Amino acid sequence: MDAVKVIGAGLAGSEAAWQLARRGIPVILYEMKPQKRTPAHHSDDFAELCCSNSLRSDQLENAVGLLKEELRRMGSLILSCADAHRVPAGGALAVDRFGFSAAVTHAIRSHPNITVVEEEVTRIPDEGNVIVASGPLTSDALSDDISRRFAGANHLHFFDAAAPIVTFESIDMSKAWFASRYDRGTPDYVNCPMTEAEYDCFWRELTQAKQAELHAFDDEKVFEGCMPVEVMARRGRDTLCYGPLKPVGLPDPHTGREPFAVVQLRRDNADSTMYNLVGFQTHLTFPEQRRVFSLIPGLEGAEFVRYGVMHRNTYLQSPGLLNCRYQVIDEPRLCFAGQMTGVEGYVESAASGLVAAVELAHRMLGLPPVDFPRETALGALAHYVSDPRVVNFQPMNVNFGIIPPLGYKVKGKRNKNAALAQRALDALEPIRANEQIED
Repeated sequence: MDAVKVIGAGLAGSEAAWQLARRGIPVILYEMKPQKRTPAHHSDDFAELCCSNSLRSDQLENAVGLLKEELRRMGSLILSCADAHRVPAGGALAVDRFGFSAAVTHAIRSHPNITVVEEEVTRIPDEGNVIVASGPLTSDALSDDISRRFAGANHLHFFDAAAPIVTFESIDMSKAWFASRYDRGTPDYVNCPMTEAEYDCFWRELTQAKQAELHAFDDEKVFEGCMPVEVMARRGRDTLCYGPLKPVGLPDPHTGREPFAVVQLRRDNADSTMYNLVGFQTHLTFPEQRRVFSLIPGLEGAEFVRYGVMHRNTYLQSPGLLNCRYQVIDEPRLCFAGQMTGVEGYVESAASGLVAAVELAHRMLGLPPVDFPRETALGALAHYVSDPRVVNFQPMNVNFGIIPPLGYKVKGKRNKNAALAQRALDALEPIRANEQIED
């Protein structure tokens, strides 16, 4: 059997290599470290955690907690090593970053089905099965090759400029209303009105809010074509009222008059469970985004499923390019995994590597495809990045907003999420049971 080439030994690549190898499939894992590093890298080990050492919540009532439990049940190397090297962090799973990466590296290098090649891959191999898991800081040469390969479809982005996203059910619709400007077309936008006093308070806090630290590997030039909302606000007290908060053509049905300012939210998924704040690309820290944007009438209790980000992040326009198995639709031998696909976060990257590898292993072994159900967190992520109905595709953390609703009422958010989690684990069980792999 020919070896699968896996490019990149980050969380996605390490997980993919492990899942293939434990199913008896030979793997050649390419990693450019230690020969070459980006400014974000500080270790020669695999699955290096370049930022936080937290893998976030470990509670089943939280979507990322559910995703972690699904990964555990599927025999994830990343979760096994994380659990073995956890450090106290309340309800979160945080790890000793060096112990964790060392454990992943040892497992990968010790597996008889994995051959590690320490060299930079500058172009996608023309033959054989390949999983590209080179991460958001993919080297320039490989990025150029991917860009050339998919240039005709404009499938590669080199920075991430995304507005915050909130759940629809957390918007106070007693203060907001549906409408499009001048009533043109269908009433697709949620509109949150502001009085002059409310706007002044919001504007003042926005202009003074703390920005995220710019890392050495972030490219400030990415901001030139997409101005952060806080930078726009600092240009003058009324600037936003002539830009994204323009109230013209949006009379408040509660008063019959145009408000002083209006924040619009646009549907972000086909199921209408998530809405993004239009024009609110931002470089504020996540706590500051929650604090300042919660000053907007109607968003006082908003649940943020994604915060705004502006940083270098090479990712694909995956809907229309990839299917729910992370395969390139027009070139099935080629898969992508990790943040390049549009999943965001450590756990999500590992999840994409697992799904891509399990699906590829089934094809190579002549087994039926798995096709993780959308009701699972693993499947929901895979369907999010491959769903052509996704509006304004941007990288996304796992959240219950991308998982189909229950179809019946459950009192209380925690209880509802617990029911979604139990449904997901029930849906995963037949898949897990059929694998029957002995490590």
